[in-house]
Amino acid sequence: MPGWEMIGKEEKDSVNEIFDKANGVLVRYGRDALRNGIYKVNEFEKNFAEYMKVKSALAVPSGSAALKIALVALGVKPGDEVITQSFTFVATAEAILDVGATPIFTEVDDTLTMNVEDLKRKITKKTKVIIPVHMYGFPCDMDAIVKIAKENKIKVLEDAAQACGGEYKGKKLGAIGDIGIFSFDFAKTITTGEGGMIITNDIEIGNKCREFSDHGHQNNPKFPRGEDTRRSWGFTYRMTELQGAVGVVQLSRLEYELKKLKENHDAIFNNIKSFDNIKWVTFHEKKGKTNDTIVFFMKNNGAAKKATLLLKERNIPTKDLPDAIKWHYAGLWEHMLPGLEIYKGKDLMSLWPKSTDLLLRAISIPVNIKMSKEDILKVSDAINAINKGCK
Repeated sequence: MPGWEMIGKEEKDSVNEIFDKANGVLVRYGRDALRNGIYKVNEFEKNFAEYMKVKSALAVPSGSAALKIALVALGVKPGDEVITQSFTFVATAEAILDVGATPIFTEVDDTLTMNVEDLKRKITKKTKVIIPVHMYGFPCDMDAIVKIAKENKIKVLEDAAQACGGEYKGKKLGAIGDIGIFSFDFAKTITTGEGGMIITNDIEIGNKCREFSDHGHQNNPKFPRGEDTRRSWGFTYRMTELQGAVGVVQLSRLEYELKKLKENHDAIFNNIKSFDNIKWVTFHEKKGKTNDTIVFFMKNNGAAKKATLLLKERNIPTKDLPDAIKWHYAGLWEHMLPGLEIYKGKDLMSLWPKSTDLLLRAISIPVNIKMSKEDILKVSDAINAINKGCK
């Protein structure tokens, strides 16, 4: 997830424009007389909405904040249940907890995304929202998930934090459900340092997000900000102009970045000789994945440990699996889940046996934009060595 690789003069020029032409106005709202028409966050939102082909885009300080705001806008309250998948970043569950709801987790399948059969089993009368997570930019089975949600009158919130620019059957990931979120932290495909975005085609949901992110302000053009109208309380989740300035430039490069990632991803695969001892992750939509991660499964956890050691010896990093699995798997969230009645006294690893098996055998390797031919050969040679020697 390499947006940081591309940070350079264009981002610097965009930020300097705030100081050179907008009198250093760093906040996204107000100070109109000083700005000389420069609104970087507004520009970022407009461009992002056009790219995603949606009616509403709201920039916020982080992907985690985006999740919480979206849940609030969808009306999730204490006592509700929100279903997501067991393999996701901890923020997905934290946002559910932060609004007082209970996170319910499905198994993942060989795509490392939501198992739709388990989803059906997990729905109850308390289920308010389903959050499919496009981990590693791998598209979830959105046709099935949306169909199940509609049949049960449940909203779908797409967690596309790791999937900016990815697609599912010609539609942008994040723009398929009722609402979608993205992260722009320093490791993502495009970055604003920290940051996030919420998108939707439902104007009322979009308005609720915007109002909640700004202390309830409706930004009514008929009134000055100090006399603005409001209909509910909110909080402060506003992106700064500095972040917006970087985001505008980063978004303009997204298609180029995706193209380079695919080229490098494919080049690595073209140098892999055989697949005897490893099994590749499968995809619901291979064409639409973002290609910033290579994932494969070893035959068992012992072989996965050997593969990880081989990669470490060759100075090749892994990405989340296995190095940060404890932050990305509900089965290891003993710091959080046992406090909930539904998980109290439970062996978390045994609750999702299919996921536990897959994740303890999984290896993920990052793909970057600025990979040299030597870098590509280094990764593919390591995978060949793993396939040959880590049984």
